[in-house]
Amino acid sequence: MSIPSQYDVVIVGAGVVGSTLGATFGRQGRRVLLIERDWAEPDRIVGELLQPGGVRALEKLGLRQCLEGIDAIDVVGYAISYHGENVSIPYASDPNTPEKAFVGRSFHHGRFVAKLRGAAKDSPNVTVLEATVNEIISDKVTRQVLGVRCTNKKTEQSEYYYGSLTVVADGTFSKFRRDYISTPVQIRSHFVGIVLKDAIIPNPFHGHVILGDHPPILVYQIGTHETRMLVDVQGKLPSAANGDLKRRLEEVVTASIPACLVPSFKAALETERLRSMPNSYLPPSANDNPGLLLLGDAYNMRHPLTGGGMTVALNDIVLISNLLSPARVPSLDDTSLVVSQLNEFYWKRKNLSTVINILAQALYALFAANDSGLRRLQKGCFRYFQRGGIYVSEPIGLLSGILPVPFLLITHFFQVALYSIYVLFKGASWSQYPALTLESVCVFWKACQVVFPVLWSEWR
Repeated sequence: MSIPSQYDVVIVGAGVVGSTLGATFGRQGRRVLLIERDWAEPDRIVGELLQPGGVRALEKLGLRQCLEGIDAIDVVGYAISYHGENVSIPYASDPNTPEKAFVGRSFHHGRFVAKLRGAAKDSPNVTVLEATVNEIISDKVTRQVLGVRCTNKKTEQSEYYYGSLTVVADGTFSKFRRDYISTPVQIRSHFVGIVLKDAIIPNPFHGHVILGDHPPILVYQIGTHETRMLVDVQGKLPSAANGDLKRRLEEVVTASIPACLVPSFKAALETERLRSMPNSYLPPSANDNPGLLLLGDAYNMRHPLTGGGMTVALNDIVLISNLLSPARVPSLDDTSLVVSQLNEFYWKRKNLSTVINILAQALYALFAANDSGLRRLQKGCFRYFQRGGIYVSEPIGLLSGILPVPFLLITHFFQVALYSIYVLFKGASWSQYPALTLESVCVFWKACQVVFPVLWSEWR
């Protein structure tokens, strides 16, 4: 059967974003072409934890069922270990059902994507194609994006497909991003991932963050028998081929993780392939190119430490599907109206995206502390969480995508900075006060250096 060449929406990439958007637009009555270079189940080491705010977005989109049948694990909060001390941070209660707390889900990334792709394929008005997109076609005079040129995997022939709106959702390593976004991607570190089999988890159904005299280590279940461990590696990534990376992990991880995890970690080191991913940051830019929309990691990235990427992306789809719904935009050929709606999208998404992006970048700076000021803030942050009450319920509400309130985030961040100074002075003698006063100024200045550049990038 031949594939028509004209659509309402052409989507490049059928990952979490492309598949979800394709299903959503198709159900709205839009004619969608969803292009993916490889429809086999993907295998990635990130995109495995969906915060409660992301689960809620899936429910709004009518795709909650995609979390079923993939051996997904309930996540009820976080457990943070700091030099052997522990604090548990549960998700807040759902105000609609106070007796129940919000719940996130963790899973194998590929299984979740396969479910979303199945939902897209089953949606009305959606056509799928296995092809490699080679070019975004645009009018050289007006800059209006018209569609794509791609190579069909089956026929190996070059084909052209046109749409009123072209969506680029080709992920972290987007091949088209640089043509439309001038801001460079910042890479702070790499995550090295390994899967532990039948690991004994210190706090079941929690995401674990292990802190010490090393960059952060994350541990969370992704299936009944599988647990993901992500080890942050700063600077140049050691070679896996000559065994340097394995030796680095043995040296850092074995001495840092709880004893109950050591046997499964050592076994995994001998049997599992070590894989890595860059931890990238890309602030959002205005989608002002006519006929084009960038979404997902092709558009906006943050450090994956806090597991917020899919939550931001799915909420973006909730918002964009509302702003571009047939009720608001009867025809996507109305370019001026579409551009106006995309500008509204840019500003309306900021409350949630700013909170999650700043938290990701700021917490990474604290948790990977590499100087005395950041280490003071790291300790103060942990002591802040130990206070309990709103000192954990509101921060976890921000992180989970349930409380998209930037002012609340900034308030808590600087309360952490002030509490770090309090911890610094606590128990000190009067003779130490002059030196500690100077250090406290440095701590507060370091807090400003952490949060304000990211805030500026997010709100410019």
